[in-house]
Amino acid sequence: MKLIKAIIKPFKLEEVRQALHEMDVQGMTVYETKGFGRQKGHTEVYRGSEYVIDFLPKTTVELVVPDELVAKALEVITRHARTGKIGDGKVFIMDVESAVRIRTGEVGDDAV
Repeated sequence: MKLIKAIIKPFKLEEVRQALHEMDVQGMTVYETKGFGRQKGHTEVYRGSEYVIDFLPKTTVELVVPDELVAKALEVITRHARTGKIGDGKVFIMDVESAVRIRTGEVGDDAV
């Protein structure tokens, strides 16, 4: 199993969620985050004063998938989250040693 952590633009969340649902991903965790990458934030003007926004709003999507679905999930996320502009985000893939469904005690892929 792998944990896929995708940091995307907030307005792309519904498109990514729907595409993952169509490939039968069973669940995901989503939370609002702030951060910056190579773009290092941006400058805005408010009431005549200029100020720097270092941390831009992002959305983090986490899902655990069986090894055989990792490539497909990665392709779906990158295709549906891409705008072609700076700040589209990143996807990280990590090993998951084990998972347990608390309610039933199922372990491994069955718990996901």
